[in-house]
Amino acid sequence: MSIGIVAKLVIKADQIAHFEKHFPKLAAVVLAEEPGCRFYALHRSRSEEHTYVVLEQYDDEAAFSAHGRYDAFKAANEPLKDCLAAAPSIEVFDGV
Repeated sequence: MSIGIVAKLVIKADQIAHFEKHFPKLAAVVLAEEPGCRFYALHRSRSEEHTYVVLEQYDDEAAFSAHGRYDAFKAANEPLKDCLAAAPSIEVFDGV
């Protein structure tokens, strides 16, 4: 069964440009290096300033569980480490 994720991220006001510049590099790494990741895309909120969501889909629970554990992910995520204003909110969905 596929797994869908909505990860809500609130970004520090002074980090928005930096975040938007570097996140596409992280997304490219996830799609290229993480087996079982079908979709990984960033979206900016129209109603909540500094708020983004990452829409994700994985083949199964194992693929989702492995997300973020790859060295390539850790390296690509390094430039983003100081961008978050708060811990991300993660919602998990089961494919139908």
